[in-house]
Amino acid sequence: MISKILIANRGEIALRVLRACKELGIATVAVHSTADANAMHVRLADESVCIGPPPSRDSYLNIHQIVAACEITGADAVHPGYGFLSENAKFADILDAHGITFIGPTADHIRIMGDKITAKETAKSLGIPVVPGSAGEVLPENALEIAREIGFPVLIKATAGGGGRGMKVAKNEEELSEAVSTARSEALAAFGNDAVYMEKYLSKPRHIEVQVVGDGEGNAIHLGERDCSLQRRHQKVWEEANSPALNVEQRMKIGEICADAMRKLKYRGAGTIEFLYENGEFFFIEMNTRLQVEHPITEAITGIDLVHEQIRVASGGGLSVTQDEIVFSGHAIECRINAEDPRTFVPSPGTITHFHAPGGLGVRVDSGVYQGYKIPPYYDSLIGKLIVHGRTRVECMMRLRRVLDEFVIDGIKTTLPLFQDLINNQDIANGDYDIHWLENYLAKTAE
Repeated sequence: MISKILIANRGEIALRVLRACKELGIATVAVHSTADANAMHVRLADESVCIGPPPSRDSYLNIHQIVAACEITGADAVHPGYGFLSENAKFADILDAHGITFIGPTADHIRIMGDKITAKETAKSLGIPVVPGSAGEVLPENALEIAREIGFPVLIKATAGGGGRGMKVAKNEEELSEAVSTARSEALAAFGNDAVYMEKYLSKPRHIEVQVVGDGEGNAIHLGERDCSLQRRHQKVWEEANSPALNVEQRMKIGEICADAMRKLKYRGAGTIEFLYENGEFFFIEMNTRLQVEHPITEAITGIDLVHEQIRVASGGGLSVTQDEIVFSGHAIECRINAEDPRTFVPSPGTITHFHAPGGLGVRVDSGVYQGYKIPPYYDSLIGKLIVHGRTRVECMMRLRRVLDEFVIDGIKTTLPLFQDLINNQDIANGDYDIHWLENYLAKTAE
């Protein structure tokens, strides 16, 4: 059994993992940059180690420093959270070489799913439906032939990375050359790899993802789906479980397809298989081999602690439940609270002068900030997540409306006002939206 876990992350996810460790009676080690010396997870951990200056490359991405912190403290496992080193196969290999357990999938599975072309080929071989697209890398000289075969419009995507970087749409032949060139340039700058591939561009899809967990021995389960269609610049803003667009039959069918694929792959740990969904069909986008930011809404409707499952599997204890034992209950919504101007989305670091989190039945706030905390300007602007659960979607929406009015964060600008607008929108109330809806809405309200 794992006895001490080093949490190789910061902010709300570091605190989230720390809480799970404490519930399991496992000792914790927090690592931090000099900018995060007063962070909540550092204050609450059993031990803490400073691993470098503020820049991520010198601290949270510094594999040498993290391994050294494990050796200094005697940590026998590392939980990477999400972001930073969570999908770094080299990191997983190095930990293994040092006899330290990586709480996540194998390095091989990270590599397979980390390259989007390989991931798509693997998904197809495992019986997961995929969007029509190129068989491999697209080069300027073969782009037109491939695009004509797929049919316009087409989407050019970087094979490495994500977050909308290295992604361009070509509506016709005239736009194709520039789209390929720009996508390759962006991919090279962002990921050090200019390889791109091509897919059919769907006009009004929803973004649906399926949560899976495997024990690495051929047993795997799915925990339903999440609807992450409300996005800005390919970054998720509001997530729901279950999706308002799916019925029970569709939900269980795609869930079982994903679970069966993970059984064949002998996948270990938590993962998320992401799809575009349009006109009743699912099309594989990618698989994230880590915990997702939006995992709490799955926990809300299943009652299963995903971090507990990750640690249990990494310890060799297998899954705590079978597929037949999972009961889906009610509806949950997560709002990502960012330290940003709610209209311009410019980051807003600074000192929080007043902080009051809402409460009550079915309300959860995952955040590492507190009154007097100074948000550093060096990292992602996500400062918290508001998760609300109700017996029905209507009850969940009413509860969310109430808690948004209670949530107070002063001293900085946040995206709370955006959610107060969204909760009163009729399209949102009806669950009638796609991946383009939010950007269209923001463009209209900015006029």
